[in-house]
Order: sequence, then C-alpha cells, then structure tokens
Amino acid sequence: MALVRTSHLADQQGGPSRARTITGMEALAQRLVPDEMWAATRPLLPALPLRPQGGGRAAADARRVMVAVVYVVTSGCAWQQLPSSFGVSVPTAHRWFTRWSGANLWQNLSEATSHAPALAAWTRTIHECAARRVYR
Repeated sequence: MALVRTSHLADQQGGPSRARTITGMEALAQRLVPDEMWAATRPLLPALPLRPQGGGRAAADARRVMVAVVYVVTSGCAWQQLPSSFGVSVPTAHRWFTRWSGANLWQNLSEATSHAPALAAWTRTIHECAARRVYR
C-alpha cells in the first residue's frame, strides 16, 4: 500500500485549485534530499568513470542514488536492507557511496551548504553518518 498525500495548488488568477498527488516515496525523497541540497550537490559530484570496454548500461539517476545513500547512512540500516522502492540496487548505491566518499563529497557538501543553517545542520549530520560508514 503506497502512501499518498495530495496538495492543492491554487491558481494564481483565483481559479479552481489543481490537485497534485505526491506519493510517500516522493515526500521521503524530498525530505532526505531537498531541492536546495540537490542544487548544491550537483556541481560537487565526481565525473562518472569511463568504461574501458565501452558500452554497458546507462548510469543510474544520480539524485535517486543520493536519496538511497542518504537513507542508508542516516537510518543506520544495512546496505542489504535498502528498500527496492528507492529504485536503486544495493550494489549501485554502495558503489556510488564509495566513489562519492573517496571524492570527499560529504565534507564538500557540508561546507557548500554552511550558509543555510537548517540545511547545514542536515548535511553535517549526513557527513558525520557517512564518515562512520566509511571507516567501519
């Protein structure tokens, strides 16, 4: 059973409201990686490695992976317990976490968001949780 929350957006001309359905997963994703945080994250992401043999599958959606990784590191669950509803496989989430940690993404993100107190507190928490995961 999927959680559904409906938000009503009023028309600017005073017309009838339009309904947009937000699933529980979208709401969770928005809480874990808000738009402002994602905007700060995108320029900090390391480039995807080239495959020497070429070809292969298209890269996963970076924001979806970020949401999955933030969920795992902040919830304390094991990588194998990552719910499939995130749309990212466990090996992909772990591989990207390792790549991002090696590129010092968590520290850089914490510094990049230091101007916004609420966001800075969240990214600092993510950084601290990720640091504990890296050195286990």
